[in-house]
Amino acid sequence: MARVLLVGGGCAGLALIRELGAEGHAVRAVTRRPQRRAELEEAGAECWEGDPDRIGTLRYALDNVTILCWLLGAATGDPEAVRALHGSRLGMMLLRTVDTTVRGVVYEAAGPVGADALRAGTDEVRRAHDTHGIPYRLVDTDRADRAAWVAAAQAAMHALLGPR
Repeated sequence: MARVLLVGGGCAGLALIRELGAEGHAVRAVTRRPQRRAELEEAGAECWEGDPDRIGTLRYALDNVTILCWLLGAATGDPEAVRALHGSRLGMMLLRTVDTTVRGVVYEAAGPVGADALRAGTDEVRRAHDTHGIPYRLVDTDRADRAAWVAAAQAAMHALLGPR
């Protein structure tokens, strides 16, 4: 089974953690807030304290990871910082996957962060694919339908892993 690094996801991410764990995958979930540790661990994840606004805090989170899930379509905060999460920050993280155990990236290409940010993120993962051969899948399902969103994220991950 795979080790998955989940960056973002919020409450919907907790449901995804549970589903992936039920399939036998190991999930490492990133949080900026130490008070979320118990909630993430209860869902079945290994908690990693880090901040996607500071990519250096995530460098070692990629150790032995098979799939990177960048699920920040519902990120909130300063608009410039949110755009950076889907632009330069994502680009830096993708560069860190080169020559590692990461076999693919799942990018959340839907959400309230805005079309420009999501388009920039989609461009980043496509550029990483074209430049470094990093396989990717896009999740463009609305989180409002949590079950459909979780299923879409799982399907994207399964597509990257290939046949079982």
